[in-house]
Amino acid sequence: MQKLEKAKVWKRLSYSVAKELVSWVAVVFFAVGAALFINQVIIVNAMVPSGSMEDTIMTNDRIAAFRLSYVFSDPQRFHIVVFPFPDDESILFVKRIIGMPGEVVEIIDGQVFIDGSTEPLEDSFVKGVPHGNSGPFEVPEGSYFMLGDNRNNSRDSRYWNNRFVERDQILGRVILKYFPGFRLYTLENFSE
Repeated sequence: MQKLEKAKVWKRLSYSVAKELVSWVAVVFFAVGAALFINQVIIVNAMVPSGSMEDTIMTNDRIAAFRLSYVFSDPQRFHIVVFPFPDDESILFVKRIIGMPGEVVEIIDGQVFIDGSTEPLEDSFVKGVPHGNSGPFEVPEGSYFMLGDNRNNSRDSRYWNNRFVERDQILGRVILKYFPGFRLYTLENFSE
């Protein structure tokens, strides 16, 4: 009789352990699946490897971009976005949209002029005093002209072989910096 009781206890214990193990495996699979879904459908996770966006985003900052930002709206001037580098799509770049589809962008003495305007773009977010002349660049329909905020130290649309980023190449709009420190990017952060 005592052997029968031990067998019942052992059976209940084995069933309980197996049930707990299956529960943990299900939780782990769900967590991994949720993380993959979030990373592939909702956010872009990227590290900024250079100083091209300083002082807005610093070297080695980790940022997240919202992939669904442009599902119901178009990218706007001054949005900071993540996209594959047009000359090597295996590398992610983070830059600010400056030229919109159909515009002509020209840089004179470091200042950006759109469509021959006599007034330069407001660019208080730019690090230091930019210098140099570039352009004019005619932005094709469905494409964007990108510049870094650290204009004197940024490899951007001015220098690429494939100068423009097509709308469908934009992976998402930067919404937060999460390491080091945390910073939520709002309209005020981007000088819009």
